[in-house]
Amino acid sequence: MADVPQQLPRTLWIGILLLLVVLCLAYALSLMELHRAYQRALPVLNPVADFTLMNQDGRPTTLADLSNHVWIADIIFTRCAGPCPVMTAQMKSLQDALPQTGRARLVTLTTDPDFDTPPVMKKYGERFGADFNRWMFLTGSKAEIAGLAGDSLKLSAVPVKPEDRRNDADLFIHSTIYVVVDKHARLRGVFETLGDGVNWTNVHQRPITTESQLEHEK
Repeated sequence: MADVPQQLPRTLWIGILLLLVVLCLAYALSLMELHRAYQRALPVLNPVADFTLMNQDGRPTTLADLSNHVWIADIIFTRCAGPCPVMTAQMKSLQDALPQTGRARLVTLTTDPDFDTPPVMKKYGERFGADFNRWMFLTGSKAEIAGLAGDSLKLSAVPVKPEDRRNDADLFIHSTIYVVVDKHARLRGVFETLGDGVNWTNVHQRPITTESQLEHEK
């Protein structure tokens, strides 16, 4: 029995060493997986055509304003009582996760430009704590929005017929995806944010990883 107190510290140290070995192996494997992810080239899904819209300050905004930036975009409307507030809150979490001094940009388009004027879009952005230096809210003509959202970014939006509306805010059925565009105005990633089987906690890191990978591309 006199040997028991001497054996306990030795057993404890062996356990700690084994734990450290396991943690080191897990860290090495995570680095290897990250390296493999960077080695896998992301497909080019679609070119993004030039556009002219207005940002939340009423300033004309074109594709040139996003040149040499990787950007993440979505489409919402401010009167939406369904997925839009959730999507915007999730976009805010991306803003918080991305480096504040980085070059990444966030872009939110509206499906409802007749109502969503620049002041309305700015108030909506302020409600969610948007950093307007990194996150722009765009509105404009329906044709320009359709060209950018639908043709270039593959973000769909369909008006709900008046007779089919469940409430006054049930105006559009629209995409609930985020898309990622590279520095050369090419659509490179699409990520679902809501819906059956979609857990934002699991999805959250994917657009950030994609943005980081595209930042390292020439």
